[in-house]
Amino acid sequence: MRRLRVVAVSVALTLVSLSACTASETSTPSVSVAVTKPTSTPSATAGRPSSSAPTATPEPTLPLTPAEDVLFEDLTRTTFGNPTTIDGRWFPLVPGTRFVYKGTIIDDGRVPHTVVFTVTDLTKVVDGVRAVVAYDQDATNGQIVEREISFFAQDDAGNVWLLGEHPEEYEDGEFNAAPTWISGQAEAHAGILIRAEPAFGASWPQGWGPAVGWTDRARVFETGSSTCVPAGCYHDVLVIDEFNPEEPDAHQLKYYAPGVGNVRVGWAGARDEDHEVLELMGQRVLPAAELEQVDREALRLERHAYQISDVYAATEPIQRG
Repeated sequence: MRRLRVVAVSVALTLVSLSACTASETSTPSVSVAVTKPTSTPSATAGRPSSSAPTATPEPTLPLTPAEDVLFEDLTRTTFGNPTTIDGRWFPLVPGTRFVYKGTIIDDGRVPHTVVFTVTDLTKVVDGVRAVVAYDQDATNGQIVEREISFFAQDDAGNVWLLGEHPEEYEDGEFNAAPTWISGQAEAHAGILIRAEPAFGASWPQGWGPAVGWTDRARVFETGSSTCVPAGCYHDVLVIDEFNPEEPDAHQLKYYAPGVGNVRVGWAGARDEDHEVLELMGQRVLPAAELEQVDREALRLERHAYQISDVYAATEPIQRG
């Protein structure tokens, strides 16, 4: 789960969308449209089913609906009968599965960027709910810039919740910061990463971690889309706009293929600093020895989290199985 990093001011909005049905192994943005509308929200008119990735010019910002005024979701623990079985249509998390994404990001110019996201076979009780532990690594220009453990659970209705994250950021190979947020700690609340049946235009909070500025929301940007990435071509794709209401004009567009999960990442907004674009290169289930190595790396990250984060120190330890 990526954190939006934004610059202070800008005067134009640029929407960069990766083109549909391109199976190259590069991730160069295919569309760049500069506009001068006072916008901060991707277009509500782009949600009709289509055969291509959304490229419409964003419309003027719409006011939040009453539902969007809700800062965080209520975590009802009794609705999580089998929380570590995450088999929903849009974000299935099968233990041992590794997803590899490649693209580019802005870092003293546009440079190569890789994200490796692995679903471990570890679990952790967060705010009274047992969650699946995911481990991912981000590399920019060949150097690791972030490692993260994050916690997901599925409720009885099929919604996939995000219960917290411990990201460790690095600069020149040295530890720099850890903006940790965990549901139930420091006024943080879990959020829904993705709903089981997301309707076009619907919006919801993805979590609430005010101590570190995590107040991201999701809005359904487009349904019924099609897209191709090196891993394959997908139809009936759902496109989610992720944004922070306190940081207008910075958006991340995530493309979810049914039965697979996130297959593409794009960006929109004049204040999005990273301009991160990613394509799914492939996914596979790791053999036992490789998964064990990932588990060890996730547990090593947790040990460090206990040393440096008072928020994390208040949580129960990760468990196997």
